Amino acid sequence: MTGSVDRRLAELGIVLPQPPVAAANYVPFVRVGALVFISGQTPRVDGKVTFIGKVARDVALADANAAARVCALNLLAQLRVACDGDLDRVVRCVRLTGYVNSDPDFAAQPQVVNGASDLMTQVFGERGRHARTAVSAGSLPSGATVEVEGIFEIVT
Repeated sequence: MTGSVDRRLAELGIVLPQPPVAAANYVPFVRVGALVFISGQTPRVDGKVTFIGKVARDVALADANAAARVCALNLLAQLRVACDGDLDRVVRCVRLTGYVNSDPDFAAQPQVVNGASDLMTQVFGERGRHARTAVSAGSLPSGATVEVEGIFEIVT
């Protein structure tokens, strides 16, 4: 039997990917009480970073926004594992932090990270509204255009 979040994902035409494996000496997520801290996710699809380069110089803003959405899909894939397969356990998305690979004069990081934020509200509704930080980064792992990490509250 599928839950309401799974039904919503299906309505949106979203199939969550397999959660990416950790690329170094860390774990994909940590649960502390009712909070799940998910490590930064890059726009990986089938193990490969799909958006590479600096926003505005190498990657258009719309494509960077799409990259942030892919990061959010990977966050949800990790979250599903943290929730033992049941995303209906999610009480709310507490916070997202987005790192945008951009030159120092680029100032539209919030518009890039909206790709992740918009997905959370599309999937969870009001429970998807969250605090957020969107910052520039001089570079990111594997040359990724964006990386997003998240904190979620779940029913324990």
